[in-house]
Formats: sequence, C-alpha cells, structure tokens
Amino acid sequence: MIRHIIPLNDTTLHGSFSRDHAPILTVRSGDTVEFSTLDGDWLLNLEPGPPVAHGDEWPGRRPGVDSGHALSGPVYIEGARPGSVLAVEINEIRPAGWGWSRAGGRDARHDHLLQVDGGGEYYLGWSIDSENRFATSHEGHTVATRPFMGVMGVAPAEPGIHSTHPPRVTGGNIDCKELVVGSTLYLPVAVNGALFSVGDGHAAQGDGEVGSTAIECPMESVVLTLTVVTDVQLTTPRARTRKEWLTFGFARCLDEATYMALRDMIDLMQQLYGFERKEALNLCSQTVDLRITQIVNGVLGVHAALPHSAIQPKVAVDPGDWWSRVPTTREAPDRPE
Repeated sequence: MIRHIIPLNDTTLHGSFSRDHAPILTVRSGDTVEFSTLDGDWLLNLEPGPPVAHGDEWPGRRPGVDSGHALSGPVYIEGARPGSVLAVEINEIRPAGWGWSRAGGRDARHDHLLQVDGGGEYYLGWSIDSENRFATSHEGHTVATRPFMGVMGVAPAEPGIHSTHPPRVTGGNIDCKELVVGSTLYLPVAVNGALFSVGDGHAAQGDGEVGSTAIECPMESVVLTLTVVTDVQLTTPRARTRKEWLTFGFARCLDEATYMALRDMIDLMQQLYGFERKEALNLCSQTVDLRITQIVNGVLGVHAALPHSAIQPKVAVDPGDWWSRVPTTREAPDRPE
C-alpha cells in the first residue's frame, strides 16, 4: 500500500468538521498517511515569560470555520460509504519538543466546583523528551509521556459547520488516553469518503482530563493506516488496544454516557463470544472496567474496557462474525508505544 505525507500549510489545516470541507487528499483503503499537526490551540510557540504563556498563532486561521482545534485533513478514503466503518490504525506518534497545560482561573462550572475559579489560570510550559518519554515543566515538574491524539474523527452526516470540541458518534474530541501507538480506532462512516481529520496532540493525560487540558503539544509525525470495513456495522466508536477492547459513551451527563458505553460493550461481547445479552451483562460485572474518559468537553465521555484475556468462551465463536476475527493483542505484532 502507498504511504502519503501531508505537510502543514493553510490548505491542510482546518478547525471544524463538515461534510462540505473539500478533501486535501484521496487515498485507497489500506493506505498509510503521515500527518504533521499543530497543538489544538493553533500555536507556533510559547512566550518564554515570565510568565510563560501562549505565543504566536498560526496566521492562516480563519474566523468561524477554524474556531475549533487545529486539525489536519480531511482525507477522502475510496470505498468509504455511509454504513461502513473506518479502521484507523495508529502506527507512530512523535511529539514536537514543547507543550503546555493550564488549570483554573475561569468563570466556569468546572472551576467553581473545584474552587479554582479565582486568581487567574495556573499555566505550565513543558519541554518534551520523546526519546526518553518524559516531559519537564518550566517550574521543574517531571512526568512520563504517553502520546496520543485527542481528536480523530470523520465528518457528521448533517450539513454545515460542526464544532471540534464535543465528541460524537463519528469520533472527534474523544480524548481517550488509551489510543496510543498499537491501537486501532473504529469509526462509523456517515458521508462518502469518510473525510477523516486528526489533531489535538497530547503528550500526557490522565483519565478524565480533570484540569481541562492535557500536555497539549504539536506533533512532528502522526502515522495512521486508514482501512474501510464494509462487512460490519457500527453506531458509535470502538477501539482495540494491545491490552483490551474499548467501547465509548458520550452524553451531557455521565449516567447516560455510562449506559451508552455499556450497551455497546454488551453488543461487542455478543459478537466476540456468541453470548446472550443478559449473559454478556453478567460477565461484564466480572471483567469490564468503566473509566471516565473526560469531563471537560461539554459532552462527557466514558469508556468500557474488556481485557483480551478476561474470558475464555464456553463454545467456539462463529468465524463469520467480523469482530471475532480482529487480531487480539496476543496475536498482533509487538510495537513500542
């Protein structure tokens, strides 16, 4: 298959999802694309300070259409049609050498509840050492890095301009820290060609993204393989990591997001193991973990996680089911994150 390279320029950057965005590249199913991305806030650098702060912004950002995260794309994938699934295999993610994070100081419910709404934001600039997998703040904090892309998604079916900030059934701002190298994200396709975009690089983040940001950073290289799957249907994103299957729920409240993630996990367990629905739910209680993906994007996220080795099925699974044929971590090549 062919490997394509997308540079950073005004043509390849945009800040919204839309079925009306013209694709910057057309690829065949199974092709690999190497992206470069800005950080989510369209920055070119940081002000060294004191105080350290946001620096220069990409000059080509357009009002309105580019009001959200800086995304690279969209990419048109031949053969992608509404009702099909786009498999996004994450092959490589290499952060640039700097990033930032901030917390508090906003007149927002999140900050009010945590009693950090006054006195301005707490801002950290970070130096990122990709080779040794750690980042050091300008104040001397050091944390381990585990880079992933906060936004990966395809265009919604509805016309018009759509914000990049909430996650939705076609992906977008999922902010799941498990979508690292070696993982595959499965997205329901809603428009011809899928129109896939990626951005919002994160060098490190915990479940929940509780302070409102990760270590936000540009990415020198994001290498993804884009494959259309036509013999399976999906109504909300799923993912396969080296260790587990993930199903996702997105809603304005965590209860609704939780049940959305659980419903799809039950569906997945039926497909993987041939279980009845109540049987799958019973075994969910023994094997599935619920995690808060993020609480800061307006639409909240929960993911359910099923380890690959958690259940030994009582009978052989019908090999005709596509999900049961996807390689597990134990069968997939071992690659460093």
